Amino acid sequence: MPDTPQSPPPSPRFEACLDAVLKQEGGYVDNPQDPGGATNRGITRKTLAAWRKISPWWALPKSEVQALGKPEAGSIYKSLYWDRCDADALLAGLDLALFDFAVNSGPDRAIRTLQAEFDGLALDGFVGPLTLAAIDARVAHDGGAAALIDALCNRRLTFVRRLATASTFGTGWSRRIAEIRATALVMAGVMATSSQPQKGTSSMNLNVLAGYKTYLVGFAMLIVGVAQLLGVSIPDFSGQSAGDLLMQGLAIIFLRQGITNTVAKA
Repeated sequence: MPDTPQSPPPSPRFEACLDAVLKQEGGYVDNPQDPGGATNRGITRKTLAAWRKISPWWALPKSEVQALGKPEAGSIYKSLYWDRCDADALLAGLDLALFDFAVNSGPDRAIRTLQAEFDGLALDGFVGPLTLAAIDARVAHDGGAAALIDALCNRRLTFVRRLATASTFGTGWSRRIAEIRATALVMAGVMATSSQPQKGTSSMNLNVLAGYKTYLVGFAMLIVGVAQLLGVSIPDFSGQSAGDLLMQGLAIIFLRQGITNTVAKA
């Protein structure tokens, strides 16, 4: 195995988010229409060559990409995407939403897109003290991370729909964003309560409310989607089509139970 850069041990939250990302990325593919070329576990041939310090990148055989294992892929994701987004400093759920966006479209674009949510914040592509403070203020004002997760996913969806390759990959990207949104919202609800809840009415109520909150988001998106089909425009969702809203609402509702079980085992 070639020498690779060393990084700090991964956190349990990183491992949970990595599993969610790898589920989306799948195995080895070499689609001629994909500018990334030969890719395995979401890691392109060019990225793997740079990680292994092989130059030029095309000197790395495609067979090496095909043989890429999860441990090395995880190290690459942590160093180049998770740590680059300072995801350990983010709230549960928001970390996944930003991390997956970074994997799909690059950390710089993902972070700048998140920063665009805040008035007066420099779009410098780095998660520093000012960005973290803006996130904390927004979360405190909105009562949780769910609204910010939704806003980031909405901006991401708008971005991918404008890409030249959207006609080929747009459906898959929209489905991925819907599933990541649903997973992130569940993570935000589950991780906000104790991982080892005490027996009693208060703990039970928190868990019930967390579940209802996720379902309410899904049903709200369905209602907005139906409204748009009927010709009613709702400003906050004007950048999304009725079809996208209906698909994402259904994904949040019907994927929730399976996602909750997955997160609980992480």
